[in-house]
Amino acid sequence: MDVGAFILAAQFPGQGQEEALHRAVRSAEISEEAGLDAVWVAEHHFVPYGVCPSAVTLAALLLGRTRRIGVGTAVSVLPTAHPVALGEQAALLHLLSGGRFTLGVGRGGPWVDLEVFGSGLRAYERGFPESLDLLLRWLREPRVGADGERFAFREVAVVPRSDDALAGPAADAPPVLVACTSPVGVRLAAERGLPMLLGMHCRDEEKAEVIGLWRKSALEAGRSPEDVEAVAARHVSAGVVQIADDRPAAAEVLTKAMPGWLRQGLEAHVTVDGRERRMRDPVAYAELLCELHPVGPPRLCADRLAATAERTGIHRFALLVEGSGDLVATEENVRRLGGEVLPLLR
Repeated sequence: MDVGAFILAAQFPGQGQEEALHRAVRSAEISEEAGLDAVWVAEHHFVPYGVCPSAVTLAALLLGRTRRIGVGTAVSVLPTAHPVALGEQAALLHLLSGGRFTLGVGRGGPWVDLEVFGSGLRAYERGFPESLDLLLRWLREPRVGADGERFAFREVAVVPRSDDALAGPAADAPPVLVACTSPVGVRLAAERGLPMLLGMHCRDEEKAEVIGLWRKSALEAGRSPEDVEAVAARHVSAGVVQIADDRPAAAEVLTKAMPGWLRQGLEAHVTVDGRERRMRDPVAYAELLCELHPVGPPRLCADRLAATAERTGIHRFALLVEGSGDLVATEENVRRLGGEVLPLLR
């Protein structure tokens, strides 16, 4: 079982942005001290849902602040980034951290970000496969050129090479995973032999169905059963964790704090083309997350993670630890996850 902290740098009502970012950094530092396997950092633009605009930049800071723990992006949004620039950053972090960095990428949403960064709606609706393929080539080949719909440039040398033979433990390219929210995304990841990051709103049964589709698509794409199983072992399931001495107390922490954050964070999203969007009910969503995920005393949390692993085959978790919105409570939550839940799983 590989258990990590999922860090959004969420800005709760009444908090400043610096407070949210400080809590994010401290959460990662405490995660290493507590014995967690990884930290996963998210990025968002122009909304208090998460005030980190560059997951790869925050990952760089956290890699410098830690020595053992893995650090990944969950996720870097490809439609608003240049795949070569992101590939260069990923290779740099991979080499300098001794292989502790994982690059998670995703399609994002139809937000105003596409207008601000000049990529346009087409990059979101049609451009993700081209961006992903260019990124993968950059991480795997010594020289790369492009002649695509969005990216076209002469062949250039890849510097630094993420598979530099002199890099020791970091000799392979950095691991890449894809956030998948639709069957199209699942097939895209499967055909390229990439593991998935699955969202926290999904039930175990839904995740099992998605993994079944991924496995079927990977085999149909000509990948060997051995390769399929090896990649499937690297899927990651996002969730929420809140530990208390009993389940009502843990759920109360989240249902009191999370709706206000969800309401202001989700309402702040603006679509690039004015399309209507439906927002989840914040209270109902917080209650759903408490139902689906390890929320309660340590034994219940361990059993919940083990049950998800058994039902889905996923053994890697990225768990939101900052649902209380409070720094001291978040630190205690992380310490209890490492000190009281992980020993029950191992």
